[in-house]
Amino acid sequence: MNLDELNKVALAMVAPGRGILAADESSGTIKKRFDAIGVESTADSRRDYREMLFRSTDAMKNNISGVILYDETIRQNAKDGTPLVKLIEQAGSLPGIKVDMGAKALPFCPGETITEGLDGLRERLAEYYKLGARFAKWRAVIDIGRGTPSYTSIKANAHALARYAALCQENQIVPIVEPEVLMDGDHDIERCFTVTEWALKTLYEELYYARVVLEGTILKPNMIVPGKKSNQKASVEEVAELTVRVLKACVPSAVPGIAFLSGGQSDEEATAHLDAINRIGGLPWNVTFSYGRALQAAPQKAWAGKAENVPTAQRAFAHRAHMNGLAALGEWKSDLEKKAAA
Repeated sequence: MNLDELNKVALAMVAPGRGILAADESSGTIKKRFDAIGVESTADSRRDYREMLFRSTDAMKNNISGVILYDETIRQNAKDGTPLVKLIEQAGSLPGIKVDMGAKALPFCPGETITEGLDGLRERLAEYYKLGARFAKWRAVIDIGRGTPSYTSIKANAHALARYAALCQENQIVPIVEPEVLMDGDHDIERCFTVTEWALKTLYEELYYARVVLEGTILKPNMIVPGKKSNQKASVEEVAELTVRVLKACVPSAVPGIAFLSGGQSDEEATAHLDAINRIGGLPWNVTFSYGRALQAAPQKAWAGKAENVPTAQRAFAHRAHMNGLAALGEWKSDLEKKAAA
């Protein structure tokens, strides 16, 4: 393992004003997204859509530091035969890969899951490195409900994340560790804080025991928000303050950067929260975005599967990337959204 190289990649992933595009939707997930815009999901339509994003020069060169790919996408070529990985590299961005096999039911823990995919991972990582991947992603899912999460779920998922991270570093790949506390329930913001704190503290203990070198990792956490079914509403400032508080309590300063997931927030909410977090300042890590829907919803809708809509869709993508790039610097303003809409 070359730690200097891993650290260099990790720092590039969270470079000021730049963040990560999560384009790693599984075939099932992207089918749902395409159904919503009336596009048939085929290998070609998925390729065309992602190629459109990766050829969005303004967005990719200025605000996208890396792209998380799905297994199918890392092997695909653009229409002109150029590997999609090469398009990402040519834009000055880093190719990455989602390596987990999804969340499956955790035995004897009703309603809870464990992320699978450790079997054969060492060999898969070696292949992905040859295909151009320089970082990877593994998502653990923590659901808040009555009596959940359990110690079993928190511990098992943190252990799996740590084993994955160690295998990544062994293969000279930077691991993104993603312990996502879902915002789907009716819990209040304090409960989200408590569970996130527990998940993060357990994660960093497991990473230590797995001998993972933190300087060669990136954390992809949720923000501290009330559940979507909760009656409670939280201000942008409250979300930012509690998120920073939990991160300062749990995340060692050796970690080069934190790239938030959007987790079901609207485009503008995800941007506003990221901006407010960075405005607090004095953070020991670079703090940016690793968004999927919050970057892609607008371009998907604008594209609608039609070649003539590509320039409009690319502008929509560039706008969202630019807004989030400003938020990663603490320089976003809501009137910039209104000006673009006008």
